[in-house]
Amino acid sequence: MLVAMTKPISATKPIVLVTLASVATILFLFLSRPNPPAPKPTSMARSFVLWLHGLGDSGPANEPIKTLFTSPEFKLTKWSFPSAPPNPVTCNHGAVMPSWFDIHEIPITADSPKDENGVLQAVKNVHAMIDKEIAAGISPNNVFVCGFSQGGALTLASVLLYPKTLGGGAVFSGWVPFNSSILDQVSPDAKRTPISWAHGIDDRTVLFEAGQAGPPFLAKAGMSCEFKAYPGLGHSINNEELRNLEPWIRARLQSSS
Repeated sequence: MLVAMTKPISATKPIVLVTLASVATILFLFLSRPNPPAPKPTSMARSFVLWLHGLGDSGPANEPIKTLFTSPEFKLTKWSFPSAPPNPVTCNHGAVMPSWFDIHEIPITADSPKDENGVLQAVKNVHAMIDKEIAAGISPNNVFVCGFSQGGALTLASVLLYPKTLGGGAVFSGWVPFNSSILDQVSPDAKRTPISWAHGIDDRTVLFEAGQAGPPFLAKAGMSCEFKAYPGLGHSINNEELRNLEPWIRARLQSSS
């Protein structure tokens, strides 16, 4: 657990750094590439990518990510970058900030305490977003949930507890946000959802061990995931991770009838 400090400002510094690292990375990726031509308007999206940001961040700050996905298969993709509601965060001494659920300590380890009730409430909200797109005509097999840090943990929870097989879930620098007892609620269809997991070996905010705990956790449910470690990467997203994400999603997109 975090030790109480006499200077609250310094105690909050890890959270601020997490936010700045992710936003700065995304802005660099956005500014370092030429703008692709705008896709022609379409009557209906054929795939849906939901991106969940990290603690203290916002959805709009992450929107430049979609400009990196320039393959023709993504011309009919609908992207969504929701923002977490403001909530008090325990690891930041109760400061209110955009947060999908509570986090008790930083750095996060494989054994950190978990806010399961908060996670399950956030999952309900994510499922409502997915249900809306499926009701509009998008196949569940073409729905992809992706997330960084806290958003990565919520991504994992959301795809595991969704009652249908989705196109995939991509976890970046995330962790397992609940105990193994939750696996009893994972449906046979959800167990067929592909999962990709990327984590920086030098992550000091969500420790690499927290990411490494993901595959064994999923194995208890009879699931596997594609886990990739990135040497030299701290708590951030780099260009290589996003370059790898594009073909991973593209390979799983299914043609519409």
